[in-house]
Amino acid sequence: MYFKNTVLVGLVLAFFFVGCAKDTEDIEEFNKPALYWYKKIGQSISSDNMDKADAYYISLKSEHMRSPLMPTAIMMLAHAHMNNEKYLLANYYLDEYNKRYGESDNRDYIDFMKLKASFLGIKDVYKDQKLIMDTLSRAKTYLYRYPGSAYAPLVNTLLIRLHMSQYLLNENIAALYDRTGKPNAAKIYRAKNNDSLVKMKDITAPKQGIIGKIFD
Repeated sequence: MYFKNTVLVGLVLAFFFVGCAKDTEDIEEFNKPALYWYKKIGQSISSDNMDKADAYYISLKSEHMRSPLMPTAIMMLAHAHMNNEKYLLANYYLDEYNKRYGESDNRDYIDFMKLKASFLGIKDVYKDQKLIMDTLSRAKTYLYRYPGSAYAPLVNTLLIRLHMSQYLLNENIAALYDRTGKPNAAKIYRAKNNDSLVKMKDITAPKQGIIGKIFD
């Protein structure tokens, strides 16, 4: 009986000290230098643990908002999320950067990255019609705002791909209506292509989808 009680007390004490050690470890993850959080972000990105990277960014932001490491950390996270095809999160960090550090000499780059994230976020031309329309509008706005940008040729290529996607989408829907005996509905969708910058003869459907990987 004495032995059993001793073991029980020992187990309770062991759990208590483990809990205390964990609490101490958690407490020690506060009030760290900016460089500490910055390195943690980099290490987490390298190990492809983006949840931790985001959490470390929150710590860096809350404890060292004015640190000169903040802009680089934000851009690291934006690129990392884009590489992981998390385009909404990439856009979040790009918005953060624009809000805090956007200047006239780098605004065209940040806006290009946001446009790129929107473009790459298009996965299905049937389901992402609104995203296609929004990205088309943003691409036109970009070329109007930054006609001499070094990224303008890529944006023009992106714009043409989007027009092709839209053209093929309208044509496919019209063909579907033809097959189901609804010629009037088919005419409506073909009429949408009358003012398109591209025509069917200009389009060669790629193997990987019309959006393609123009940024590789």
